[in-house]
Amino acid sequence: MVKRASWLSVTPEPERELPQAVAALTAGRRPDHAAVAEEQARIERLVLRGSQRRWLAYLHQVVGLIEQRSGSDDPDVQDARARAGAVIANHHNLLLGLPGAGARLTADDRARLQEHTHPFPHRGAA
Repeated sequence: MVKRASWLSVTPEPERELPQAVAALTAGRRPDHAAVAEEQARIERLVLRGSQRRWLAYLHQVVGLIEQRSGSDDPDVQDARARAGAVIANHHNLLLGLPGAGARLTADDRARLQEHTHPFPHRGAA
């Protein structure tokens, strides 16, 4: 039986955008290269060997980081919040068009993102 993995084809932006943003949110400031590389490796492991539930659990944790850093006045953290929020909101909205439980499983995070960080005032280009 072939494992259903339509969630992997939703969008490539999380793999590109989240390592830098999540490392900044975790550090509370501009992250060093090692922290970004560690986050890239974490995402790669999830995509290559994880499941949709594990991937969505990871994104759920990032939504928590976005909320935790809402009071930061550090411009790198503000940018990371905006970038991560926009990427995850887009990802979760795209899940609405796929079969399976993805849309249902991300409903709470979609609402949290809209409530806490909408609109996403993104400072820089990708």
